[in-house]
Amino acid sequence: MTIQPSRAPDLHGVDGLSSLERAKQNKLMLGLFLPIQNCGWSASSAPRSTSWHFDYNARLAVRADELGFDLTFGLALWTNKGGLGGKIKYWETTLDPLTTVAGLAPLTSNIMLISTVHILYGWQPLHLAKMGATLSHISHGRWGLNIVTGYLSGEFQKFGMPQIEHDLRYEMADEFTEHLKQLWAKDENLSVVGKYFRMESAYCTPRLNGTRPILVSAASSPVGMDFAAKHCDLMFITSPAGADIEAALAAFPAHTGQIRERARKFGTEVKIIVNPLIICRDTEKEVQDVRRMILEAGDAEAVDGIMDSQRTGDQKSWRGHQREQRFIGGNIQMFGTPEQIVDWCIRLQQAGIDGIHLTFFDFAEDIEFFGKRVLPLMKQAGLRNSIGIG
Repeated sequence: MTIQPSRAPDLHGVDGLSSLERAKQNKLMLGLFLPIQNCGWSASSAPRSTSWHFDYNARLAVRADELGFDLTFGLALWTNKGGLGGKIKYWETTLDPLTTVAGLAPLTSNIMLISTVHILYGWQPLHLAKMGATLSHISHGRWGLNIVTGYLSGEFQKFGMPQIEHDLRYEMADEFTEHLKQLWAKDENLSVVGKYFRMESAYCTPRLNGTRPILVSAASSPVGMDFAAKHCDLMFITSPAGADIEAALAAFPAHTGQIRERARKFGTEVKIIVNPLIICRDTEKEVQDVRRMILEAGDAEAVDGIMDSQRTGDQKSWRGHQREQRFIGGNIQMFGTPEQIVDWCIRLQQAGIDGIHLTFFDFAEDIEFFGKRVLPLMKQAGLRNSIGIG
């Protein structure tokens, strides 16, 4: 397959809207969580096409753009040799999300392209402001930054740094982000002396014509939610009740309500997005057959590695997820027919969720099925304004 480059004609696209403004016109935003790490999201050796290679992810991003998806991005990972373990060496190999997005920008037209960056792993605001402004220029205003602070034991040490305490990380991230926004906004040299970062006569080009990059963060702790509510356009959350869709639906209204209350405190608006893994087929039997196949080929050592890794960190996400659910993956799991998937999407939107960032087991095959069978039903339900190119 040959991918033909495509460029947006100007910063705001042919309809006069930015990619973020266009996304907000949908009742439920739609994202694709690229598998730029080996094994995607499923700790299983069951056969599938899913691959970490750039060409594979480029095809996925182009297809998501054609289907009218609003955003796409991948993880930033710093695992050891062997990854998180098991025969499949779960997450040993990963692409860098900044350079990956640079490669995707000329191939896509409308979709937001987000780069995940651990901003406390030795970065300075001017470094990232310059790279971000360049990526925003290349992508015609579609680039965004997913700000993460890091939490896994041993990651800071990889960069010659001691582990930073949880709440202090967000205090530092707040200052870092303020400096970023100043560099993008002010057309003059900037000198600041902060508690954690300082700059003298710093200036960022290319200039952004008043449109700053899209800001994203994932959070579940009080200080993390405050950070995202204060600074970000999009906030990724995890289910407080684990991966079961019905349990998640029961827990989300209170959780999303709390986030919106925090945003009101800062006078901001943040859109709330969650990450489901979807297994969708025409019949429930087919769905269960796929689920059984994944579980039967599950790598127990890899799942143990996933759980051990998260236990060593001080994050508050993923604590309610059961061991068996980790074989298939996803923050919430939606397994069903197209009609069932759309019904859950409706209920997620009613529970205060503004968007879903999708993962699949077999990405190339599953996004085609989703585009053919699920997206038209989402449009009929009023969740999506358009379904893109079929």
